[in-house]
Amino acid sequence: METTNKMNSSIKKNKSMTKILVYVIIVVFSAIFLVPFVWMLCTSLKSFQEIYQNPPTIIPHKLYLTNYVLAVTKMPFFLYFMNTLVISVLCVVGTVLSSSMVAYSMSKIKWKGSKFLFPIIVGTMMIPTQVTMIPLYILFTKMNLVGTMVPLILPTFFGGAYYIFLLRQFFRTIPDSLIESATIDGAKDITIFTKVILPLCKPAVTSVAIFTFLANWSDFLGPLLYLNKQDQYTLSLGLQAFMQTHFVEWGPLMAASLVFTVPIIILFFFAQSYFIEGITVTGIKG
Repeated sequence: METTNKMNSSIKKNKSMTKILVYVIIVVFSAIFLVPFVWMLCTSLKSFQEIYQNPPTIIPHKLYLTNYVLAVTKMPFFLYFMNTLVISVLCVVGTVLSSSMVAYSMSKIKWKGSKFLFPIIVGTMMIPTQVTMIPLYILFTKMNLVGTMVPLILPTFFGGAYYIFLLRQFFRTIPDSLIESATIDGAKDITIFTKVILPLCKPAVTSVAIFTFLANWSDFLGPLLYLNKQDQYTLSLGLQAFMQTHFVEWGPLMAASLVFTVPIIILFFFAQSYFIEGITVTGIKG
């Protein structure tokens, strides 16, 4: 009996030590990933002299909030902000609508060729962006759309392979009996899709929306290719132009970068429960 108790206590101690070790590793790696953000925040609150002083300091001696004023006055920050927001929101709408429809048809509607088409869709994820970049640019040039925001938004209304895969995996976890019951009640596919499927798939849809918003909010290459007027610039292009013009003004640049990052952080904290659930559940059923 005493031997059993000693073994149980030893196992509990080992489990506790393992948990502590895991938590320590998580904290260390979290701190490493937070260093650039903390440095950006502290630099945005320093004066020009304190930024370049030697030895350098991490925490500013005095908060210099003028950097934030300069960040929004030395460039049309709010115009860039609105351009980025409009593009990101429209891309979210296009991706969620198109990808969810395709995923629903692949998972819950029986039609010839769906089993052969889905691997092809997934296979397109292996095609590098650089391969399709030039053909797409030529296509939009012939359509006279280069110089507008349309090339950044229009492709999202044709679905994304990764998002289709993600949503399809989630849709497959929904019992077919729900769809059969709705069909018996006279509901059509569009009604089942909007009134039954989508309300049950908020975590997956939210995950797709977050992924799409983050990708388009921080996108630099797309706007660089298709936008050639300053009043159409997104924040990523605006920050690049600001850095080229005021390359030694690190305080305002870090302040603008921080404001650029804050919406992403806020979005993640408000939607993290849906995001984590959506990513977790999509791997349950193949």
